[in-house]
Amino acid sequence: MHYFCRETIIGKISILAQKNSIVRMDFGDHSYQNAENIESSSIQNAFRQLIEYLTGIRQYFDLELVYDGSIFQTSVWNQLKKIPYGKTKSYREIAEAINNPKSCIAVGGACSKNPIPIFIPCHRVIGSNGKLTGYGGGIDLKKRLLEIESKTNAVQSSF
Repeated sequence: MHYFCRETIIGKISILAQKNSIVRMDFGDHSYQNAENIESSSIQNAFRQLIEYLTGIRQYFDLELVYDGSIFQTSVWNQLKKIPYGKTKSYREIAEAINNPKSCIAVGGACSKNPIPIFIPCHRVIGSNGKLTGYGGGIDLKKRLLEIESKTNAVQSSF
């Protein structure tokens, strides 16, 4: 396992990889137990794609993501990856999509445990009333990520 931290336009980001797979991303400067501080090619690729995303160049990530969670959490995270760039879904819509319509609060819990935010886009999940709700990087960052996506979509739709 290896990790690296880099400064980005949204602050420091730490990425942990195992072989060629990204297994964790954290906001801030983190070190990880039993992992070497090396910017491997898989981490370089993840940062390159993240920077492209943050600057409005990239809409889709082409990374091997490996995550471990409960069956429920993984079903939520898999569903989050299906939310299109520039779109949002409510916690209720995610709950319904995983055939567990009464699990809105649990969906929020799974989002809060997302080990690879941005790459697994939990920032695209909002309240049923359209309001922005909790985010591991803070509501301001969630808003900023959604603004990046909406500006990119506005630019592309004008052509």
